Amino acid sequence: MSDVTTDAAASESSAPRRTPTWVVVAISVVFGLFYAYALWNALAFLVSQATGPLGLNGYGWFVLLLAVVFPLLAFGVAFALGWRRRAWQFALVLFTGLCVVAVFWLNVIAYAAVYGASLLG
Repeated sequence: MSDVTTDAAASESSAPRRTPTWVVVAISVVFGLFYAYALWNALAFLVSQATGPLGLNGYGWFVLLLAVVFPLLAFGVAFALGWRRRAWQFALVLFTGLCVVAVFWLNVIAYAAVYGASLLG
């Protein structure tokens, strides 16, 4: 009898505890603001380039629209990978996704600075 209760207690204590929903929401909102800033920054850059004196060619539209969509995709993937983990692991997954977004944005800016004329009309 004591073996059964010990095994049941051991299996319950080793089961991963779920993070409370309000913690998941709070972490998601905090990191979501940073992802939204990246999206807004990419959208502003797209609009400024598209309404400039030379406009954009097809490849320019593709690159800059991808820079707008990429933060949404990265947040969705990071959220899907981390929402069932512990709070610090969830925050770490979202932070890693934010770092990937930042690297992608720096690549877009570097490409625009070096090959900016090829993106234009």
